[in-house]
Amino acid sequence: MTEPKKNEIVAELNEKLSALKDKENALGSEARKFAGKRDELNVRVRSLHDEVLGLRSQRDELNERVKELKQRRDEMRAGIREKIEEIKKLGEENKILAKRKPSQSHEALQKEVESIEWTIQTTSLTLQEDRALVEKVKQLEAQLSVHRKVEQIAKRIVQLRTETRTMKAETENLHRQLSEKAKKSQETHTKMLEKIDESKALKAEADDMHRRFLQAKETTQPIREEMKTTIDRIKLLKRELLDETQKERKESENVLRESLENKAKEKLKRGEKLTWEEFQLLAEKGLTEQG
Repeated sequence: MTEPKKNEIVAELNEKLSALKDKENALGSEARKFAGKRDELNVRVRSLHDEVLGLRSQRDELNERVKELKQRRDEMRAGIREKIEEIKKLGEENKILAKRKPSQSHEALQKEVESIEWTIQTTSLTLQEDRALVEKVKQLEAQLSVHRKVEQIAKRIVQLRTETRTMKAETENLHRQLSEKAKKSQETHTKMLEKIDESKALKAEADDMHRRFLQAKETTQPIREEMKTTIDRIKLLKRELLDETQKERKESENVLRESLENKAKEKLKRGEKLTWEEFQLLAEKGLTEQG
C-alpha cells in the first residue's frame, strides 16, 4: 500500500475516531445525567423514609394515648354506672322507709325524748312509772332511727349525684381528648401513607434512572472497543508510514552518499584537493590512498 493511500486511511480513521469520541462523550453525558437524577431521587427517598419513621412514631404515640384515655373513660363510665345503681338502691330503700316514717318530725321526737329523759333524771318516780318512761324512750328512739336513716340516705344520694355529675364532666372531657387524639392519629396515619406512596413512586423513578444509566454505559462499551480498534489501526499505519519514511530517507541518503563518493573519487583521480567531508567519506571506504 502506497504512502499517500495510507495517509488517506489514517485521515479517514482519525475522522472516524473523532466521531466515535463525540458519540462516547454524548453517551457519557447522558449516563452522568441519569446517574445524577438517580442520586438526587435516592436522596429524596431517604429523606421521605426518615419522615415516614417520624410520622409512624408520632402516630403510635397518639394511639397509645388514645388507648390510655379510652381506658380511663371506660373506667369512669363504669364508676358512674355503679353510683347510679347505688342511687337506685338507696331510692328503693328510701321508699320502704317512707312507709315506716313517723308522723312526728325528727325535731319533735328528739325534744320529746330529751323531755322524758329530763323527767327520769329529775323526778322521783315509782318503778312502774320509770319503766313506762324508759319504754317510751325506746319507742321514740326507734322512730328517730327511721328519721336518721332517711336523712343518711338523702345525704348519700346528694353526695352520689354530685360525684356523678363531676365524673360525667370528666368523662366528657376524656372523650373529647380521646376524639381529638384519634383524629390526629388518623391524620398522621394518612399523611404517613401519602409519604410512603410518594417514596415508592420516587424509588421506582430512581430505579428507572439507574436502568437507563446502565443501558447508556452498556451502549458505550462497544463504542470504546471500536475506538480502541481504530486507535490500534492508526498506530499501526503510522508505524508503517514511519518505517517507510525512514527507509526512503535511508535510500535517499545512500544514493546521495554514493554520488558524493563518486565525485570524490573523480577529484582524487584528478589530483584535486578534497573537502573534509569528501576526505572523511573516502576514508570510511579506505580509498584515500589512491592517486
